[in-house]
Amino acid sequence: MKASRLAAAAAVAGSAVLVLSGPAFAHVSVSPEGTAAKGGYATVDFKVPNERDNASTTKLEVAFPTDHPLASVMPEPIPGWTAQVTKAKLAKPLTVHGQQISEAVSKVTWTASGKGIEPGYFQKFPLSVGPLPEDADELVFKAIQTYSNKEVVRWIEVQQDGQEEPENPAPVLQLSAASDDHHGGGAKGASDDTDVADDAKTAHTGAEASDTDSDDGGTDTTARVLGVAGIVVGAAGVAYGVFAGRRRSDA
Repeated sequence: MKASRLAAAAAVAGSAVLVLSGPAFAHVSVSPEGTAAKGGYATVDFKVPNERDNASTTKLEVAFPTDHPLASVMPEPIPGWTAQVTKAKLAKPLTVHGQQISEAVSKVTWTASGKGIEPGYFQKFPLSVGPLPEDADELVFKAIQTYSNKEVVRWIEVQQDGQEEPENPAPVLQLSAASDDHHGGGAKGASDDTDVADDAKTAHTGAEASDTDSDDGGTDTTARVLGVAGIVVGAAGVAYGVFAGRRRSDA
């Protein structure tokens, strides 16, 4: 009995540890919708979970990296939230599509106009960003999450190689290899259009051939039926003539 009681107590204690440590796994993160290719543009989502059971998230501030500034940042409208894009002067201008850019986005702030992110829920904050740097494998963003009870959580700790994940890690966007079109997705070329047109033409030609075969088959069948009917009628006529001749002879 003692052994079973001890085992039950250990199980309860273990469950309590898991429950208490659960919220630590949830943090502000960033991920692309599709791919975030070097040198291209991408849509990225900042995912914000509410880690409190007695307050709502009412504000999110995301600071952009200064070592790899982004010239174009556009937020997607979110019902119940307002977005403010802040820009800053660059120490070294950027060249984007042949034009000199002297300022870049330094921060985007979302503020709830309603209830915000309530306990037990999360919210995604999409951004269209670019062009992404070609000389980096990742971008580190630092985020600040504010709750309705005025509590502030700073997701600003940078992950160090060979070390455990920090308590409040900063969101990190992983960049993939550069794509040919620099838009993070494949574009359909003229050859694809030609293939589609050829396939459609082949299908249409096949349909016409099928219709022709059907017409020919119908004509052949009709001719055969008429031929057989003619033979039958002719045979009946001959039989009638023979029968009539015999009756005359008998008479």
